[in-house]
Amino acid sequence: MGKFNKRNTGLTTSEKEKGGKIQKEKNKYQITHKSQAEHLSLYRNFAFCILQFAIFIFVLSSIARADVGDFLSIFHPSLTVQEEYTDNLNLTSTNRQDEWITTISPGLKISTLPGSADTPAKYGIDLDYRLGLVFYAHNFQDNYISHSGALNTWFSLSPRLTFRLRDYIVRSQEPRERAYNAEALPEQFLLGTQRERSIYIRNAVEPSVAYQFGKEDRFELNYRNMIYQNQSSLSEDSQENYINPRLTYWFNIRNGIILEYGFTHGDFEKSPDFDGHMARGRYTYRFNPRTSTFVEYTFTRHDFESPGSDYDVHNTGIGVEHAFTPTLAGRIQVGYFWQKTENGSSTNGFSYNVGLTQSAEKTTYTLSVQGGYTEDYFTAENLGFTKYHTAIATISHRPHQRVTLGVSGSLGRTEYASDRKDWIYRAGGNVSLQVFRWLSLSLEASHSGNDSNTDNTDYIENRAIFRINAAI
Repeated sequence: MGKFNKRNTGLTTSEKEKGGKIQKEKNKYQITHKSQAEHLSLYRNFAFCILQFAIFIFVLSSIARADVGDFLSIFHPSLTVQEEYTDNLNLTSTNRQDEWITTISPGLKISTLPGSADTPAKYGIDLDYRLGLVFYAHNFQDNYISHSGALNTWFSLSPRLTFRLRDYIVRSQEPRERAYNAEALPEQFLLGTQRERSIYIRNAVEPSVAYQFGKEDRFELNYRNMIYQNQSSLSEDSQENYINPRLTYWFNIRNGIILEYGFTHGDFEKSPDFDGHMARGRYTYRFNPRTSTFVEYTFTRHDFESPGSDYDVHNTGIGVEHAFTPTLAGRIQVGYFWQKTENGSSTNGFSYNVGLTQSAEKTTYTLSVQGGYTEDYFTAENLGFTKYHTAIATISHRPHQRVTLGVSGSLGRTEYASDRKDWIYRAGGNVSLQVFRWLSLSLEASHSGNDSNTDNTDYIENRAIFRINAAI
């Protein structure tokens, strides 16, 4: 993939002898921009071909092995109509603007359930795609088409060797973007926030291969290409290429290790590019099938192009995981991290991760308290190395077969390298009613905000959404 073109910020034309150099730079920019577009187009075509091939293999296998009724049962079309109200459309601290937003969303799910990532099914696919026709009541010039999709497909050549392809894509104008990684909590958002309704696209393609050479022993090779593009002049396009070999090995039933390495190449339109290295080792001691303890060490390094500042981070930790019941599990981890930059400055602090998850038939909840450091790259703001503390809670309860109630909340404290400090919070509730097997109604409301020491990042928003969903 070609490099993103850094935007010109300071060329002058007052000296005549520089005219030739400026023209050469313009020509170089045009060639590079064309090369970038060609490479991007080639990569998208390649990724799309892989997706088509995976679906083709799956469809062909399904037709060959199942009758027509079973084959058609994996397709689940849907249609959703929702009306949304917000009293702060662009999440601004002043000149707040309210808006009504209507979205019509046809969707399609393709699923080979009960086959999933954790079952021994030889092949399978889980695809969830939704197209959105978005209409603004007042700012009709911002009407647009949204996309949201997730794909997980796999094929096992043998009981030991499995190939997998995941893809995640979103096209949206939402100022706050939900975290898209598989480990993200339900109420977890990316730190980068845009202050205007600008269309952005994120597409993450993740092929992987896993070789199982023991009951719990495996070697995995994971790759991710993530492209982020934003039409706003306040944000920048970026691209991540990440490769991650990982080894899990158990010496016996009680003693096991995980060793992994990750290499990241970050390519940015304006900011300095970087190469990132991550190495992690974990030793686990299993007391019994329900309880285990572990110690781990993680080292990360970022090498930036000029004028960026390189840094290293060391993070140690010790923790306990315990399954209280088949549906209730808990985790406690504490540690310490320290960061050192090439200019000699450093920062350090405690890291921790305490969580409790309940997944019962009628009630599910997740309680999580985390802190330490995180890194915000490939987002609307690219805030970099950040110290944080956050608490997240989500509870869902079904008092009746047709009714589901839910509440959620989050509170986070973030401290950036720029001396900016934020208190980010959100509280919300929802109720849904299954009118018929194919028809459901839902209503949700939320109150969120950011109390920052930087005036232009403050905001408060109240939001409500009514949704009608028909699905087969």
